[in-house]
This record gives sequence, C-alpha cells and structure tokens, in this order.
Amino acid sequence: MKFTVQRNLFINDLNSVLKAVSSRAQIPILSGIKLELTEAELIMTGSNADISIELSQPVSDDLRVESTGSIVVTAHLFSEIVRKLPGREFTFEVKEGNQIQITSDKADYVINGLDASAYPRLPEIAGTSFSLPSKTLRELITQTVFAVSTEESRPTLTGVNFSFKNGQIKAVATDSHRLSQRIVDIAAGPSEALSLIIPGKNLQELAQIIGDADQDIKVYLGDSQIRFEFENLSFYTRLLEGVYPDVDRLLPTESTTSVQFTVSDLMQTLSRASLLTHANRTNAVQMTLNVADQTVLVSGNSPEVGKIEEEVGFSSLTGRDLTISFNPDYMAAALRASVTDSVIINFTESLRPFTVVPNDQSVEFVQLITPIRTF
Repeated sequence: MKFTVQRNLFINDLNSVLKAVSSRAQIPILSGIKLELTEAELIMTGSNADISIELSQPVSDDLRVESTGSIVVTAHLFSEIVRKLPGREFTFEVKEGNQIQITSDKADYVINGLDASAYPRLPEIAGTSFSLPSKTLRELITQTVFAVSTEESRPTLTGVNFSFKNGQIKAVATDSHRLSQRIVDIAAGPSEALSLIIPGKNLQELAQIIGDADQDIKVYLGDSQIRFEFENLSFYTRLLEGVYPDVDRLLPTESTTSVQFTVSDLMQTLSRASLLTHANRTNAVQMTLNVADQTVLVSGNSPEVGKIEEEVGFSSLTGRDLTISFNPDYMAAALRASVTDSVIINFTESLRPFTVVPNDQSVEFVQLITPIRTF
C-alpha cells in the first residue's frame, strides 16, 4: 500500500474522522484510524462505542496511488505527525510487518501499524431511507440538543427524540427541568410515521461536521443504528432504546401573563444578573411583572456576594401581576436558540412551568422552563 497526497487536503478529512476516535477506547484497535486504498479512492474510518465516521477521498492529482491495500494507524500520533510534516505533500507506504513509512521533504518517519482485518466492520443499514436538507437538520439539532439530560439514570432523556408524521418532523429534548420542541415541514421525509431517539452528544458532533453545508443529507435507518450520508462522508450513530415520554401534555394551553422581549435586551440583563446568582447554590433570578405600572424587574441575590436589580425593557406586557424565579442559564440557552429577534414568554402561575415562543406564529418552536421555588 503506497500513496502520495496533498497534506492540507488530507488533514481536513482526517480532522472529520478523528471526531469518532477516542484515545481511551476499550477495544485497542479503535484508538486507530483504518486506511483502505483502492485504485479509485482512499477510505478513512474512525469509530468508538457511539459513533463511526467513514470518509472517502477520490483519486486525483492531489491523491496518487502506487499500490493498494489497508492498514490501521494510531490516530492521534499519526495526526500530529501529518500536521508537522514540512512539505506540501507526503508519501505513505506500508512496509513488511505492518511498518508504516511517512516521508515529506527531508522528514522520514517509521511507525507501527495494525492489521486492518482486525478492525470492526461498520454495520450494513438497509432499512428505511429518506432525505433531509442539511440546514434543516442542523437547525433542529442546535435548537433542541442543549436541553438533553446528562443523567444516565434516564437514558432516553440523554437523546433528542425525532418523530416523523404527516410531512413534518418534530424534534424534542428535555432534562425534566426544561424542554425544547421544534416542528418543521419537510418535503421528502419517510413514507411512514417514525419515532427515534439519537444521543445528544452524537448529534453535537454531527452538527459540527455538517457546518454551513447546504445540500440534502441521505438518512438510512436500521434497527439500532442510523446513518447520515452527504458529500463523501457517512456518519453512523447508535439509537437509544426505549419510548420517549409524551411531552405534549406538559405544554400549557393557556396563560395568565404574557410579555414580549427583544432577545438581545433580555440576554444582556440576565448576563449581568448571573454574575451574582452563580455564586448562590440555587442560581435563581427573580422576575417581577407589574402590569398596572407596566414594569418588569429582574433581580438576583447572593447572601455571600450582594444583590442586583434591573428594570428590563419590553415590547408588551398583558395579564396579571406575577413574581417568578427561574434558572438564568436555562433562559439564556432558550434565547440563544431563538429563531426570531424577539420572544413571547407566557406564564400561568409562579410555580408552574412557563413557555418561551417566537414572536412569529408561523414558526412552531416552543421551549418550556420549570420555575424555582425560592421560599
């Protein structure tokens, strides 16, 4: 096995595959990357217990093949070597006994490789398939994944629930303290109703890989795995078992107090209040809404540090007077996920969950936050 490749091009692909490699892999060979070279392409594969990434680079002027074959190379050592090579190109050659020679200009490395036949095969997923626009998928992830649970005691809540029905996709995440739900129309989804749960941390990796790409992503669904395919990359992730809770029943259908804020104004106020509340064990800000006086006061108090009070501007305030306390970090995350410049917050009672929705009824996006009891 021998090839010569343009180094920067190779590094870009290598960085994507490295996202699936752990230096603390339980199976030693999975701390490496599998390289498989044919007359037509170089295929790189990285895998861990949760995700696998396979990326192909076609033969071109930037990738020249002298002989085909396959090998597994220690991922992070190989990555560091390639990054520090002096030349624009480098040559990779497998010698006797799985020894790998890497040369570039006057630099010449020889490192140990592993037999590629011992590398686990990626699952063949031949079930339901459909397409999603990359922009839609990335937005669904970023608008929900922050609300997944980190508690492994309830594994289904560590993932985002995607359900497909009647030409729509609904993405939901909750950690029992907050919830984020986004619904969008899709033109070419699955032909039958589906519900699946994908681990949140795996979706974060997928969103980073998608980046700003604007293309269709092919989705292949198996019994316990799902594969996303776009450009020259395939991303595999396991699915979480279990039934996701029915969250629709948690969403209030009416409100007694509503207030509309500009996202940036409320974010800045919460940021200032958090300077003090983060020093307090409860990490709670209090919001006092006075409809008669048309004022909204945000306050934070830490006995060890001090207190803050700030009147925040708003566009409209209707309903009943209300005082409520909540985690400012949850509210800030909800605001960062907003798809509009202003949001409407709907309250019912001081100890009942409240919703944050866009100031645009055509956007089906609702976030739920549970208040904090401070008395």
